Amino acid sequence: MTTKREFITIVSGLPRSGTSMMMQMLDKGGIPALVDNIRKADEDNPEGYYEFEPVKKTKQDAAWLKDAPGKVVKMVHLLLLDLPTDREYRVVFMRRELREVIKSQNVMLERNQKGGGDLPDEKVMQVFRMQLDKVYKWISEHPNFKLLEVSYNELLKETPRFVDALDAFLGGGMNKQAMLRVVNPALYRQRA
Repeated sequence: MTTKREFITIVSGLPRSGTSMMMQMLDKGGIPALVDNIRKADEDNPEGYYEFEPVKKTKQDAAWLKDAPGKVVKMVHLLLLDLPTDREYRVVFMRRELREVIKSQNVMLERNQKGGGDLPDEKVMQVFRMQLDKVYKWISEHPNFKLLEVSYNELLKETPRFVDALDAFLGGGMNKQAMLRVVNPALYRQRA
C-alpha cells in the first residue's frame, strides 16, 4: 500500500539525540530521505548522518522545500524556527536524556580532536532546556506543524510501540518490519 504524503516530514532534536537512527527508520519504512551524503558515516554514526546541507541555510534560501513533500529531512532543533509557515509539516522530535546528549557530544568532539565548549555540563543542559522551550512554544503557535515526541531511551526498549505510533502519525502504510530492523541497541553507547 502506498500512502500519499503531501506534508513534509522532519526529524529534529538536539544533536546526538537519535535523529540519524530515526531518519534511517523512516527511510527504510518507506518515506524517502532527502539527503546529500556529503557527511560520511564514521565511528560516531556508523549507519550515516542522513544530512542535507541546504537545511542549514533555510532562513536565506528555502527553495529546497519545493522538493520536500512526501520526503523526510533532518533538521537540528533551532533550525525549525527558520521554516516558512505556508506548508504542512509533521515533526518527529527526538528526545534523549540530556546527560547522555552531552556525553555523546563530548566523546564525538574528542574523537574528532575538536575542543568542547568551556561551559560546565549543568550550564549546557540549562541552555538546551531554554532552547527546547523556545522551539516547543514556537511549534505550538503554528497550526501547520504537527509534533510527535519520541524518547530515544524508550524507543530502544519499546521499539514496536513507537513504530506503530510513527506509522499512525505519518499517515500509515509504512514498512514496520523494516523499521524495527534498524534499531540497534549496540549503538547505544553513551549512557547516563
